[in-house]
Amino acid sequence: MTSRQIRFCFAYASSGNATQSAIEAGYSERTARSQGQRLLTNVDIQNFLQQLAEKRESKKIADAKEMQEVLTSIIRQELEEENLVVEGYGDGVSEAVIKTKKSSHKDVISAIDKLARMQGAYDNSQTLTLVLPVFGGEADLED
Repeated sequence: MTSRQIRFCFAYASSGNATQSAIEAGYSERTARSQGQRLLTNVDIQNFLQQLAEKRESKKIADAKEMQEVLTSIIRQELEEENLVVEGYGDGVSEAVIKTKKSSHKDVISAIDKLARMQGAYDNSQTLTLVLPVFGGEADLED
């Protein structure tokens, strides 16, 4: 791919407008519309645009490492949560105030449990073996 085609891909990935992207990539304004449409049919450009879209989408989704970092921050009580609290001053006068608080014990325990499950700390491979007795000679038994 040429450098203009790469510039077109980055411009198109952010705007979705083929004509404007062709102009930004350095193609003539007079032929930008046809150039943009032609570029979008190029297999290499389609593949590169797909790669750019996948990278952009993957940044929006938290990976396992990021989730573990957040859970660890909750466990260590490094994160603070903002809460809106109404405080009364007497005579029917009150005011909304934002207060911060650290993770509760319940939140910490829940984060520990989730992190332990993610890291495979629990052994869920217990096998239960049942032995059923088999009686022989049922014909000889009385009712």
